[in-house]
Amino acid sequence: MLRTLSNPRRALFGQIVRYGVTGGIVTALAAGVYWGLATYAGVAPLLANVAAYLFAVVLGFFMHSQWSFKGHDRGEALGDTSLRFFLVSLASLGLNSFWVWLSTGLLGGPTWWPVVPMLLVTPIAVFALNRRFVFGLG
Repeated sequence: MLRTLSNPRRALFGQIVRYGVTGGIVTALAAGVYWGLATYAGVAPLLANVAAYLFAVVLGFFMHSQWSFKGHDRGEALGDTSLRFFLVSLASLGLNSFWVWLSTGLLGGPTWWPVVPMLLVTPIAVFALNRRFVFGLG
């Protein structure tokens, strides 16, 4: 199947797979940090989300820049890529904070509810932003 794809599509497929593996690991670990703090440590859900974000942004930057999008930067200084990555990560913080607020605040649900969209929705949006805005592809 991969042989039938054009080189750009094959490269995109490879990025999606690498991003899925790396992003899945980072997202699952961050969701675990959030849920553990909010559920067992008694930390307010939104504060637990910020703690999980801080953990994920550092881990995610190094993992994505070294593997998911390796060799696909814009040829700019590390600081430029880092700044764009940080801005995209703020979008993920905002989106995940929205899930936490909606699920545990507005709807009054348990602390695990926001983990579902954190794992299923946020990564898709962040992939698109990282691909286009941070690493300058497509």
